[in-house]
Amino acid sequence: MEKDPFKEYLRESEPDKAHKGYAWSTAIGLQAVDGLKPSKYLIDTAIQNIEGKITMKEAQSLIDSYYEERPVHLSDDERTEEADKVSSRIAEILSETAFSFSPNEYISIHRKLFQGIYKHAGKIRDYNITKKEWVLDGATVMYGSASELRATLEYDFSQEKDFSYKGLSMDGIIHHLAVFVSRLWQIHIFGEGNTRTTAVFFIKYLRTLGFSATNDIFAENAWYFRNALVRANYTNLQTGIHETTEYLEVFLRNLLLNEKNELHNRNLHISGLLNEEKVDIQDRKVDIENEKVDIQDEKVDIQDEKVDIESVLSEKGSAFSVKTTVHIHRLFEEFGFDEVFGRSAVMKLLELKGSGASKLLSNLVQAEIIEPVSGYGKGKYKFNQDIPEAEELCMEKSKEVSTRKVKR
Repeated sequence: MEKDPFKEYLRESEPDKAHKGYAWSTAIGLQAVDGLKPSKYLIDTAIQNIEGKITMKEAQSLIDSYYEERPVHLSDDERTEEADKVSSRIAEILSETAFSFSPNEYISIHRKLFQGIYKHAGKIRDYNITKKEWVLDGATVMYGSASELRATLEYDFSQEKDFSYKGLSMDGIIHHLAVFVSRLWQIHIFGEGNTRTTAVFFIKYLRTLGFSATNDIFAENAWYFRNALVRANYTNLQTGIHETTEYLEVFLRNLLLNEKNELHNRNLHISGLLNEEKVDIQDRKVDIENEKVDIQDEKVDIQDEKVDIESVLSEKGSAFSVKTTVHIHRLFEEFGFDEVFGRSAVMKLLELKGSGASKLLSNLVQAEIIEPVSGYGKGKYKFNQDIPEAEELCMEKSKEVSTRKVKR
């Protein structure tokens, strides 16, 4: 797993270094909500700032100069320039103590983060939007109506401002905070950058309530945070899916109370397939410790091959952006271990251009996630079945099924 360059600073005895380390770590981690990954240059610049060699303003100036001297197309593919500039701006805002709980502050944060990056920075959208969500199997949250965005935003702020936390248990406080932030995010008043803006505003607001929120939860679980916001705002009565803040509350307990609850994106997926203990062995018998167990009706569908890939990525895929990780999940869901695929299939499934599909395949081959195969024409691949982690997890799943059978 790729080493977190800011981990040591979060444990620093010097408050200034620890605070800066947290700000930068969170700022960079939040880019994952849009599948972005900052450059090594940004990380090196951040470390110089943490160690007191340059000021925050000097760090931002270095980042701006770095991209002024580079041809724009070099950073287009992964939107690295956006990730670097927005990271430095988030770090600056989180390093400041000034804050006002108001709609104007919320809008101002968006403007500061995305000035010069989005034309609509700091502007309320005047059109309706939908977004396909992985966690909803491609469905979308019902976002705020363009004609009512400002009024809805002001209403939510007024409700929160008038709310009293007095007498609430910590469970009650966390539940209310989850409801507030999920409603604020659901409005989605901007065309892009809503999750990052909401996260920065929310962290600043939490500080006014006495929470330090200075651990690495946002830095390491930004995509989980976004998926939890999605689940808090999606209902489909026909399929039995109801909006719930339970996932946000678990996230907040880790953030605010330093609990160690496990945060897995697969647990949020509405299909449940990523979270079930099914393995379809298709009439095959699994011999575990000399006990032959017939799994044919038990269906431990290595649909949890999806879970296998999740485990493999926790080891091998830490270098991948969240966007690439989602692509890997979708590819595996479509092709599994057995099917052969090529660039054209990847382009069609993931809606990528040829260059993007080629780059993704090349990266997965280098990481030994997939391997080239012969006999099917040029440029064909399969998922690598020899990944130790995947084999180990499959054995564990089979063993679990065996245990359940024996107990019966």
